[in-house]
Order: sequence, then C-alpha cells, then structure tokens
Amino acid sequence: MSLIGKEVSDFKAQAFVDGDFKEISKADLLGKWSVFVFYPADFTFVCPTELGDLADNYEAFKEIGANIYAVSTDTHFTHKAWHDASDTIKKIQYTMVGDPTAALAKDFEVYIEEEGLALRGSFIINPEAKIVAYEVNSNNIGREASELLRKVQAAQFVAKHGDQVCPAKWRPGAETLKPSLDLVGKL
Repeated sequence: MSLIGKEVSDFKAQAFVDGDFKEISKADLLGKWSVFVFYPADFTFVCPTELGDLADNYEAFKEIGANIYAVSTDTHFTHKAWHDASDTIKKIQYTMVGDPTAALAKDFEVYIEEEGLALRGSFIINPEAKIVAYEVNSNNIGREASELLRKVQAAQFVAKHGDQVCPAKWRPGAETLKPSLDLVGKL
C-alpha cells in the first residue's frame, strides 16, 4: 500500500540541532515543507556520505523553504557525539532526530525489526503534514541530495500549479505539461 497522501502521525522526539537538544513534533511540520531522511545508524559508512551531501546542499533546501530532518534509531545524544567526532557530520546544520523506540521509522514503514535500524527512506512532506513523494533504498545504496532537492521543487510547483505536471528531469523554470486529451500519444 502506498504512503502517498498519508498524514504524518502525531509524534514527539528529541533532536540535536544548532548545538543543542530540542523536542520536535508534528506541529513543527505544519505550514512548512519538510524532508525526512531516514538512515540506518550513526558512526557508519554510507550514512555520512549522504548526510554530508545534504549538508552541502542545505542552503538550497532552505532557500525553497524546506526543512530537513535526518532520522535514525540512535538517540539525540549519539547524534551529538557523532557531530563532535566527525568533520563531515560537523557540517550539518539541519535537525538530527533521535528515534530510539523506532516510532517514526515504523510510522513511515522503513523499520527493519530484526536489525533495529531504518532503511534509507526519503520522504517529502507538504505543509499539511502529508507525504507527497518518497523513495526507499536498500541500506547499501546511497542517495543524492540534488535529486531530492529537485523532487521537492517539483512537489512545490505542482502544489502551486495543480493543472500542470513536471516531466522527467524537470527543473525550476523548465517547461511543464498540462495534461489534456491533445497530449495522449503525442509525447
């Protein structure tokens, strides 16, 4: 069953952000675009490459009004320790959410019960706290921040221009399509 259109359940979680601990909840998502990026664990191998790539692209996400929440089943304390120990993770300015009970990972259906870890899941959440796009990868396949950014931009465009759709490789400013009978079989 698809998670598209699913409203994020109420939650409260501890996070590490801006050098401090902060509680976040569903209320923090309302009225804003959000990106939840689940990853298996701190102090691992592929994870810092992905989170570092997100850090390098974070300004672009902020420019379009999208908040990033990196989530693993580690605690917020472990996130701080990793931040303090790793030059790559030290670059992160976005929110790192602790999910030690796996409540979020289960709600987003990325929890691997027998491992106690999350799959690599990327979720774009609209200002009504509903999932509008997502992708889940095996834990040995890393993701690219620029493609995630493009998908957020496309989701924002479609939300604003509901009569238009974004074709493959669409970027802001590029031509969109207006579905109609005239287009059937012409593309």
